[in-house]
Amino acid sequence: MPIEYQGAKVPTSFASCSIGHKESHTFPLKLKAIADAGFDGIELAMTDLLAYGKVLNGTAPAWEDFDAFVEIAKVAREQAKQHNLTIIMLQSFAHLEGWPKGSKERETAFNRARGYMRIMEAAGTDMLQIGSSDVPEIAAASFDDLVGDLAELADIFATKGFRIAYENWCWATHAPDWKDVWRIVEKVDRPNVGLCLDTCQSAGGEWADPTTKSGLIEEEGLTREALEARWRQSLEDLARTVPGDKIYVLQVSDGYRMDPPLENKVNEKGMRPRYQWSVDYRPLPFDGGYLPVTDFSDAVLKTGFRGWYSVEVFDSKAPQKYDDMGEFAKKALSSLEKLLHK
Repeated sequence: MPIEYQGAKVPTSFASCSIGHKESHTFPLKLKAIADAGFDGIELAMTDLLAYGKVLNGTAPAWEDFDAFVEIAKVAREQAKQHNLTIIMLQSFAHLEGWPKGSKERETAFNRARGYMRIMEAAGTDMLQIGSSDVPEIAAASFDDLVGDLAELADIFATKGFRIAYENWCWATHAPDWKDVWRIVEKVDRPNVGLCLDTCQSAGGEWADPTTKSGLIEEEGLTREALEARWRQSLEDLARTVPGDKIYVLQVSDGYRMDPPLENKVNEKGMRPRYQWSVDYRPLPFDGGYLPVTDFSDAVLKTGFRGWYSVEVFDSKAPQKYDDMGEFAKKALSSLEKLLHK
């Protein structure tokens, strides 16, 4: 059931990739745990379709086999329907924008996006999450390049009535902050392009740093007071400048303070420190993290947003903290209730 907040009913969602840690935690069992806890919807992760395809067919599909993914998505849609769960969006798509015009990489990215449209249609969802690109190869791309690519895809999506939820990834090459993606979305100026905001991506990018002992951003001449003032100003700017209806979803998670801190370098997998942090050390709010998650949530609510609150966590410690998925899902819903001051 949605959570009541100031006379509105805020719907709740759980990213399918954020629950389950055993091979026996199959997609249908994930949905049961999420539904039994009281959630209204899910973000459907491509990684779950991959794993579910292996369960259904004995082998996982190749990433470029969109025909196979379409058939898996049809079954996933029926599973979600059985549990009265809305598939709010397909996630996630990366490395779309910024490739040079005429390049093979750009052609591949747009072909992949068209393939994802087919999967969305099969799954019965109208929204795709796209993360701000993080590949060094697009470092030379201009702001107008990013805008043009997103606008072009938006026009393709409009032919199906589909939407794009554009998210700032805090390790991204060009758009790591909410202000960056909002500038792009504002310039794109399409009715089917909005924001996917994330408590961890914004607080973890603007306020925190997993490579410092304090866990906070440490810059020459920047005092703790100045950092806090800068963060508060960012939240005020968000609440004042972004229309609530241009936020399509708020993803919710926290972050662990790293002890010892992560090394301030790209690792052997090519992942920047905040990327490394994001994939393993994002617990539920109020469950051991230290980020100002409530501050960011409150700023988003001040925009007038009353849309999907969606749990997207990647907590490597969760298997040791929770005996089963049901307990974890219930804890997740209670964290959203607390964020909404229930």
